[in-house]
Amino acid sequence: MIYAVIIFINWRMTLTITLVLLVLIILMLSILSRITSLQGKKRVESGRKMNRIIKESFGNMKYIKLKGTEDEISNSYRHAVEVNTRANLLHHIITVIPRSILETIGFSFLIGVIIFIIWIYSDASMVIPIITMYALALFRILPSAHRMLGEINKIVFSDEAIKKAYANISQNIEKEGNEIICFESSLRLEKVSFQYLTGKEVIANISLEIKKGEKIAFTGESGSGKSTLVDIITGIHKPISGTVYIDDVPLTNDTIRSWRKKIGYIPQSIYLFDGTVAENVAFGSVYDEKKITAALIKANIWDFLSQKDGFNTLVGDGGVQLSGGQQQRIGIARALYDDPEVLVLDEATSALDDKTEQKIMDEIYNVSENKTLIVIAHRLTTVERCNRRINLENGKIYA
Repeated sequence: MIYAVIIFINWRMTLTITLVLLVLIILMLSILSRITSLQGKKRVESGRKMNRIIKESFGNMKYIKLKGTEDEISNSYRHAVEVNTRANLLHHIITVIPRSILETIGFSFLIGVIIFIIWIYSDASMVIPIITMYALALFRILPSAHRMLGEINKIVFSDEAIKKAYANISQNIEKEGNEIICFESSLRLEKVSFQYLTGKEVIANISLEIKKGEKIAFTGESGSGKSTLVDIITGIHKPISGTVYIDDVPLTNDTIRSWRKKIGYIPQSIYLFDGTVAENVAFGSVYDEKKITAALIKANIWDFLSQKDGFNTLVGDGGVQLSGGQQQRIGIARALYDDPEVLVLDEATSALDDKTEQKIMDEIYNVSENKTLIVIAHRLTTVERCNRRINLENGKIYA
C-alpha cells in the first residue's frame, strides 16, 4: 500500500529509487550468497569432524591413553570448533550488513534528490511534502527488504545441511504390513541370492530347509556370507532373487513384521545404554516386571542382580558396570524377553574366554530347548551340540 501511494505521487522518482535499490539488492545477494554458502559448507564439514572426533575418542580411550595422543586429538577438535564458530560468526555478520548498506544508500539517494531539486528550483517548500512521504516510505519498506535478505541468507547458509539430511531421508522405503504368519513346521530358502549395492554377490543360489526346533550352526571363514545369510533368514535383508518360505508361505512385505517378532537376536557386541537392567532388557517392548524377572532367571544372571538392586541395578553407559559375561547374559535376557520362537546367536560369545563361553552356551542351549536355534560361530566348541553344521564358503554351502 505504501509503495502504491508513492507510485501515485511520483512514478518516475519511485521507479528510479526502485531500480537503484533492486540493483543494489541483486548485487549484495550475488556476493553475500556465495560467502554464506561457503560458510554453510564449512559449518557442516566442521560439525561432522567434531562429532567424529568425539565418537572416535570415547570409543578408543584406552588406545589414546597408551599412545599419548591426547594433545593431537584436542588440537584437532579445537581447530574444528574454531572453523565452526567462525562460520557461524560470519553468517551472523553477513545477516546484519545488508540493512546498513540499504539504509545508507537509500537515504543518501533521497538526500541527493532533495539537493538536486533545490539546486534546480531554488525552492524547497514545493518538494518537502513529497520528500517527507518518501522518507516515511523508505523507513517502512527498507526493514522489510532487509528481513527478506536475512531469510534468504539463512536458507543459503542451511542449504548444505538440508541437502545432507534430504539425501538420507529421501531413500525409497518399502511399506511393510502386519499380516500374521505362523511357524509350525519349517523355514525354507529356495535358490536365494543376495548382493549389496556395491560389490560382488555375497549369497549365491542357496537352497536350505530348517525344521522347527532344530539347532543349526553356520560356520565358515570371515566374509563367507554367514551373517548375511542369517540376516536374510531373519528378514533384515531381502534376497535379490529366490524366495524365503515359512511353512510353505512366501515371506513378503505384508508378513515380514510378524516374522521378525518371532525372532530373538543376540549379537556379538551387546550395546547397553545408561539405565537399569530392566530398561535394557525390555528395550523396545512393553515394560513388564514379571517377564523381565523371568528372562533374567533364564539368562542365569538373577542371582547376581539380587545381591545388588535387582532389575533396578544400573549398568552404566555401554554396560561399564558389568563384566563381559554379565553383559552377554543381559543380551540373552533381552532376546528372551518376548519369548521368541527362533533364537539367533551372531558370534555372540566370540569375545569371551573359553570358560565363560561354555557357561553361556550351556545356558543358551537350556533356554532354547523348545526353540529353533541358529548359531553363527568360528569356534567348533560353540556349535558342538547343534543338530547340523552348515559350512559356507564364498556365499555357497559346502559339505
